[in-house]
Amino acid sequence: MTISLTEAAARRIHKVMADAPAAAGVRLEVLGGGCSGYQYKFGFADAIDAGEDVVVDRDGAKLVIDKTSLGLLDGSEIDYGESLMESGFRVVNPQAVSSCGCGSSFAVGES
Repeated sequence: MTISLTEAAARRIHKVMADAPAAAGVRLEVLGGGCSGYQYKFGFADAIDAGEDVVVDRDGAKLVIDKTSLGLLDGSEIDYGESLMESGFRVVNPQAVSSCGCGSSFAVGES
């Protein structure tokens, strides 16, 4: 399983972690729902469970992903961008066959 963080995403994780020093990292989960079937959820990881979580590290920035979500994220690149209209993490997921306009939900093809 391969997931990568861009330099911009790593910088943003470092910045938000400075405001949440008790957190173990930033957590990315895939949940059922959203307008396309699955949705991405970013939050803080209170802890890392070595049996259930995988940690993606770039320059000390830790992205924590549970093993269930990992299967739907394989091959993804996590980026962070800012513009006049919006800012946030963006998941470039090669498994997504469609996504909603905001990019927070997606659908996968049938296996």
